[in-house]
Amino acid sequence: MAKRKILVVDDNPKIVELVRLYLEKDGYRVFVAYDGLEALEVARQKQPDLIVLDLLLPGMDGLDVCRILRAESEVPIIMLTAKSTEEDKLVGLELGADDYLTKPFSPRELVARIRAVLRRVGKEAAQGPAELRFADLLIDRRSHEVQVRGEPVHLTPTEFRLLEVLAGEPGRAFTRLELLDRVFGYDFEGFERTVDVHIKNLRKKIEPDPKEPTFIKTVYGVGYKFSED
Repeated sequence: MAKRKILVVDDNPKIVELVRLYLEKDGYRVFVAYDGLEALEVARQKQPDLIVLDLLLPGMDGLDVCRILRAESEVPIIMLTAKSTEEDKLVGLELGADDYLTKPFSPRELVARIRAVLRRVGKEAAQGPAELRFADLLIDRRSHEVQVRGEPVHLTPTEFRLLEVLAGEPGRAFTRLELLDRVFGYDFEGFERTVDVHIKNLRKKIEPDPKEPTFIKTVYGVGYKFSED
C-alpha cells in the first residue's frame, strides 16, 4: 500500500524537521515548503493527501494559500497558528481548513490530528444506507460525494462528515459537543464555535438560501438538526 503523502509548510526549519521526523516515523511520505508560493507549487506537483499549513509565512501568508488551495482542491488542511484568540482560529476554518493547532504544539498531538482527519477522508463503509436522498440533495456515503440538483458539490472531509452525521439521523437535535465528538473524535480539544463555522460553510454549499436553511436547522439553545421534511 502506497504511503500517504503529507506536505508540511512552515518558515521555521526546526519545526519542519521535527514534524517530518515524527511523520516519517509514523509511516508517512513527507514533502516540505518554507513559504506560501513554494507551498502552492509543491501542493500542485505532489498532490499530497493532507497539508499542514502555518498561518504566518513569508511572501504569501497561510490564509491566502488556504484560500487558493480550497478553490483548486478538497485536500485536507490543518492550520498551525501562533495566534491563540478565538477569532484568529475561526478565520482559517471559515476559509475551509479542517482543523487547527496552536503553537507551541506537541508533535504527537499533530500526528493524532492528522490521523483523525485522514480517517474522515477514508472511504471506509459507513453504517446505514449507502445513499441518502432529501429533495434535491444526494449524499453518496461510499464515494464521499454530494450533489445538489444533480450538480456535484465539493465539501471538505470535515464538512462531509458533519453532513453525514446530521443527515444520518434526520430530526435528531445534536448538541455542538456531540457533533465535535462524532466528527472530530473525543481527543479534539476544540471549542464549540468550530462547529458553527463548519455549519456556516456547509450551508453556503448545499442550501438554496443559506440564511433560511432548508436542510440544516438551528435548534436554539441546543445545536443543530437535519430537517425531516
